[in-house]
Amino acid sequence: QVQLVESGGGLVQAGGSLRLSCAASGRTFSRSAMGWFRQAPGKEREFVAAINWSGGYTYYEDSVKGRFTISRDQAKNMVYLQMNSLKPEDRAVYYCAARKYSGASSNADEYDYWGQGTQVTVSS
Repeated sequence: QVQLVESGGGLVQAGGSLRLSCAASGRTFSRSAMGWFRQAPGKEREFVAAINWSGGYTYYEDSVKGRFTISRDQAKNMVYLQMNSLKPEDRAVYYCAARKYSGASSNADEYDYWGQGTQVTVSS
C-alpha cells in the first residue's frame, strides 16, 4: 500500500515556475514507478511525466518536454515535478500516482495509487 500527498500548487504568471512535491508513504515506494498526471476543467486526465523506480529513466508528454522535469528522492520518499516556462494551458489539477511495478508508464490505468491532487493556475 502506498499513500500519496501532493503539494506545491498555486497561482503563477505565464512564464513562471512551480515545483510540485509528492510525499509517499508505504514500504513499496522505493520499487515503484511514479507518474504525474493532470486534469483540466472539462477535459480527461492526461499524462504529464513518469519516472522509473531508480530514477534512471524519465518520460514526458510532448507538450511539457524541455519545460518540466520529474525527479525522485528515495531517501525522503519524495517525487517532484519542476515546472518552468508555464503556460495558461498548463492550468489543471495535478495528480501524483504510483505503480506497483518498477517500470515507468504513460498509461493512467497502469497506476495503482493516486494522490488527491493539487491545483495549478497560470495567468496570462
